[in-house]
Amino acid sequence: MLSAEQIRNSFIDFFRDKGHEFVPSSPIVPIGDETLLFANAGMNQFKDIFLGLVSPDYGRAVNSQKCLRVSGKHNDLEEVGKDTYHHTFFEMLGNWSFDDYFKAEAIEWAWELLTKVWGIGAESLWATVFAGNEADGLPRDDEAAGLWTKVTPIPAERVLAFGKKDNFWEMGEVGPCGPCSEIHIDLGPGICDKKGVSGHKCAVNGGCSRFIELWNLVFIQYNRADGDKLIELGAKYVDTGAGLERLAAVLQKKESNYDTDLFMPIVEGIAEITGHKYTSKLNNNVDNAFRVISDHIRSLTFAITDGATPSNEGRGYVIRRILRRASRFGRELGMHEPFMYKLVPVVVDFLGDAFGEIRERADYVSTVIESEEESFGRTLDRGIEIFNTAAKRAQKSKDKVINGEDAFQLYDTYGFPLDLTELMAEERGLKVDTSKFNELMEEQRQRARAAQKSASLISALADVKLPTTKDLHKYHTDSFESEIVGFVDQKGFRNEGSVEDGDEAGIVLGGTCFYAEAGGQVGDCGVIESGQARFIVENTVRIADCVIHRGKVAEGSLAMGQTVKAVVSKDRDSIKKNHTATHLLQWALQQVMGKSVAQQGSLVGPDYLRFDFTCPKALTGEQIKKVENLVREKIAENLPLTCVVMPRAEAEKLGAMALFGEKYGSEVRVVAIGAANEELIKEAFSREFCGGTHCDNTGQIGSFKIVKEESISAGVRRITALTGAGLSKYLEERGEIVERLSEMLKTSAEALVERVERLMKENKKLAKQLKSGIRQAGPDTMAEAKKLLEKCEKVGSTSVVIGRLETTSVERAREAIDMLKKKAKSAAVVLGFDEEGKVTLLAGMTDDLVKKGLKAGDIVKAIAPIVDGGGGGRPQMAQAGGKKPEKIKDALARARELIKEKLCEV
Repeated sequence: MLSAEQIRNSFIDFFRDKGHEFVPSSPIVPIGDETLLFANAGMNQFKDIFLGLVSPDYGRAVNSQKCLRVSGKHNDLEEVGKDTYHHTFFEMLGNWSFDDYFKAEAIEWAWELLTKVWGIGAESLWATVFAGNEADGLPRDDEAAGLWTKVTPIPAERVLAFGKKDNFWEMGEVGPCGPCSEIHIDLGPGICDKKGVSGHKCAVNGGCSRFIELWNLVFIQYNRADGDKLIELGAKYVDTGAGLERLAAVLQKKESNYDTDLFMPIVEGIAEITGHKYTSKLNNNVDNAFRVISDHIRSLTFAITDGATPSNEGRGYVIRRILRRASRFGRELGMHEPFMYKLVPVVVDFLGDAFGEIRERADYVSTVIESEEESFGRTLDRGIEIFNTAAKRAQKSKDKVINGEDAFQLYDTYGFPLDLTELMAEERGLKVDTSKFNELMEEQRQRARAAQKSASLISALADVKLPTTKDLHKYHTDSFESEIVGFVDQKGFRNEGSVEDGDEAGIVLGGTCFYAEAGGQVGDCGVIESGQARFIVENTVRIADCVIHRGKVAEGSLAMGQTVKAVVSKDRDSIKKNHTATHLLQWALQQVMGKSVAQQGSLVGPDYLRFDFTCPKALTGEQIKKVENLVREKIAENLPLTCVVMPRAEAEKLGAMALFGEKYGSEVRVVAIGAANEELIKEAFSREFCGGTHCDNTGQIGSFKIVKEESISAGVRRITALTGAGLSKYLEERGEIVERLSEMLKTSAEALVERVERLMKENKKLAKQLKSGIRQAGPDTMAEAKKLLEKCEKVGSTSVVIGRLETTSVERAREAIDMLKKKAKSAAVVLGFDEEGKVTLLAGMTDDLVKKGLKAGDIVKAIAPIVDGGGGGRPQMAQAGGKKPEKIKDALARARELIKEKLCEV
């Protein structure tokens, strides 16, 4: 039996033998493509080739691409766990032709590998082709249908035609696309997971597990542009994709993908952690949870490794939803504490050899997942509160249905997938209005699509061969003369005409000294001029090998072929200082915090620099000072910089650091600090892959100061720092503040700290005295408590005393609870108050109630999340804190409900 690793390797070797170049997988987080949240197919990294923006270095390619399908057109998230074959993360084995071979070879080789190399029975295979689409004006793919019976022995009756939904592949709302031909396998009638379902008939594309798609052969001939317009491409391409997980199930003779060696190590890990056993059954809550968690931990490991972090927007929001979905299913296995982070080493053990990056960043991934699990534990409790409220409304309604708005709020705000809400509703004999939920989901998708389309400049330049810009001058000069070779506007690229006064456009020059935005460095601003004509460059961007100067004509007009002078703004010097300082900062951080520090991103502009890096906790004040001093020492040494272009493999041998997630070619530019020339590059203390602009030596930076260190997500810190003119301005502003404070406090700058410390000490003393006075002369807490007792509700002989107090102290509130318990004999007491925005909740139970199972600690744990807090304590007395005074009323109301429910039970 072939292992998954052997299947992957044999696929790659098969196509290598047929002249294909092996190309490593691109990151799951797409580089330089805002039209995609995640890589969802093997062809994503070749998109510029398909669009004709760049020429390929090879005519044929093969790889195993990391893919994530959880958003947009390709979204399998809600299906995961319900069956044996849907996944969010998967490996796509693929082979490509870039205007080399086409349909005949793609079909013939796919059949050869499946039947002759892997030995799959030909009698079990079916093929599908595109049936055509009238709306798009596309005919039936008779060419592919004819080739199936010509180059393979498959009979015509097993070649079926399907419509656009099944046999026309599109990467997203815009982008390359074309008809496809799929290979399906019939696993036999005993495999069907829809047995007994009314009206179901097993068939290709019939929606059951008997017929499974193994391989998709896409023939890319078109580009879908804005406005749903199809444009025929100038060349023809082949893009095939076979999911490794499904191939492994077939070749390992498993009925479920989850029974293969791509999942069983995780399944066994879950069993060890939870104490539950996986039985491979469908429609089983425990087994569904195993499948969801084992799939999602793979997605999270690879996505976080490749630069995605949980957040409330974009791809970070998707990652957060995946993690929360898995975390909630963990509760089906009794896991109420973080546990998924413990599965990361399991994933690394069996996939780390094929994808070394997950091994290198395993500790970081575990830290992020554990932190997010802890956060969701708090959010989940609040979500359950929202669900309970929605469920009570539904129980009072005639149709016993939870409305779609509530279900969507749970999904959108609290990360509750629809299947979870339906499961919880079913437990209470309720249903969910899924039609309204789906309507709200579609509205959200439409908003996302609109934002996606408006963000894409590439879509306006589909299938256009853009000119190559010679831009090496950016490293040597701030002004350069060249000819205009084209213009870019909303309609696309044109190499004729002119731009007039007031026009907003992009200008393309034959050569430029402007730096196009890349690697965290902002694009240059400046001016392009000729005679009286002036074009203000507001930003510079790159598409493939073309540099586009985006801006507006300030006066006059500029025409195609005209010689102009491009002049970069004076901000260039400040950007150089900040960029070189960023390299020094990364080196210094690794000296102080260790080699585990890895760059996660950066922003290098004229005013400041920003550096994101992996680190599990905040830097101390002492560590920040050490980092600053190390950078300043290197600046003071006035060390030279050397920039060398070399083969990537050679640069990696030198230990040059690459920016994680950045796209590099076979040759890279290395910036070395501390080397006077190329021959001495090994002596440099800092070596990084970098295409940015830099100082000639470190002394030009002047000075350096960190002004902020903060967390931006779990396991990722951000430093903001200043150099040059930006630092001078900062110090000047701070100097003015010191002068004003010295004047106000009638003391010198040198004595200012001592004076403020003395004032703070005096203020603290006065505040304490004032608080004591309030207790003595302020609101009478005991009197308030007695009034609450007089008006309280009774359940049997027990007094349920719930209320909000005026400003008091914890000590006085505790005394009030003790008094109430003595007076009432049998009492359940919950009091709340706030002081300067800080919430305190206290609960007290008499011993008779504690014996019946009503505990103060349980009550405060249940209501504390409502005020965004937490707490606990003894069964007789417990306390919680929180941050939302406006929610005290809701928390007390919930406490009343819980106490009454418990009292009614006993």
